[in-house]
Amino acid sequence: MPIPLYFLAMAVFAMGTSEFMLAGVLPDIASGLDVAVGTAGTLTSAFAVGMVVGAPLVAALARNWPRRPSLLGFILVFAAAHVAGAITTSFPVLFATRVLAALANAGFLAVALTAAAALVSPDKKGRALAVLLSGTTVATIAGVPGGSVLGTVLDWRATFWAVAALCLPAALGILKGIPAGRVGEEASGRPALRAELAQLTRRRLILVMLLGALVNAATFGSFTFLAPVVTDTAGLGELWVSVVLVLFGAGSFVGVTFAGRLSDQLPGLVIAVGGPLLLIGWPALAVLADKPAALLVLVFVQGALSFALGSTLIARVLYEAPGAPTMAGSYATAALNVGAAVGPLIAATTLSTAAGNLGPLWSSGLLVGITLLIAFPLRTVIAADRSTRPCPPEATAK
Repeated sequence: MPIPLYFLAMAVFAMGTSEFMLAGVLPDIASGLDVAVGTAGTLTSAFAVGMVVGAPLVAALARNWPRRPSLLGFILVFAAAHVAGAITTSFPVLFATRVLAALANAGFLAVALTAAAALVSPDKKGRALAVLLSGTTVATIAGVPGGSVLGTVLDWRATFWAVAALCLPAALGILKGIPAGRVGEEASGRPALRAELAQLTRRRLILVMLLGALVNAATFGSFTFLAPVVTDTAGLGELWVSVVLVLFGAGSFVGVTFAGRLSDQLPGLVIAVGGPLLLIGWPALAVLADKPAALLVLVFVQGALSFALGSTLIARVLYEAPGAPTMAGSYATAALNVGAAVGPLIAATTLSTAAGNLGPLWSSGLLVGITLLIAFPLRTVIAADRSTRPCPPEATAK
């Protein structure tokens, strides 16, 4: 694979780390800026909202933008937002930087997908996209826990500086290695934007987007507030927060890898088996959170089940939007981030109840339960339709 592709993946790694890193430093941010932990949790929602708005908007706007200047612009804005976040003493300013960073992230991904495909021969586009998107998976396993350790040893601001620093070699690699061609140069024969947007009127598409959003809301609702569960409920030291995040990230990698082998042909099986297990897992984690051994095991399991079920539902978005080769990915991104925005907000409301730190875990169980109640009577809609194929990588990349 071309070296510039790995610079793009490095940028995706930095952006993925930024999206998830707050779970490990949330209590420190709350303490440092003198706000409640629940209020600090809205920073995760702020980033998600920016992604929800930015994904379809920038995907539409960037269809004909020059690649290299666009990528450089987005990543530099992303880095600048983190520098501003690292130095501010105002929570509203930090909130605004999260929204700005998310918009830049959405724009970068919209252009990077096409740039990655243009770097390789047509028969290697799928592999190129896999390399690019591996940055997100590595972020959940290494970047987020690493940021948590950095925040524990130094302070939460160090994690923002680290993300900004990661953007610089990626920006240099883009400047030196990415051709300055336009996205639209390879777009002959694609549907008009209006036709792609019309896909959003399909009921099956709306259904799978809703289910994917609900599962992701459950995932982010608990993931955002794991740190207080580890340190307060389980009574472990702050460094154990990083261990828990590593386990959750490793579980997510296992879940995505396993589900990837089944979700194309047997999505109904993944949902029928994984859904009930995920539903049982969140309350089980709430009940056993004060037992460290059980906590560590269940965090890994819930990470695997959450991402297996979530990735399967999001894959269905691509199946249900065959007429949107350039926009389907943004629909999937929007669905995921609607969940990422709503989940922490719902979870934050439970922190002031009798459930306390365990409230987010119970709310995640409720959200998964709602998902299954909607999905069960409509399971034939979710099942694979062999007459409909997802947008191929090369189509999505054009």
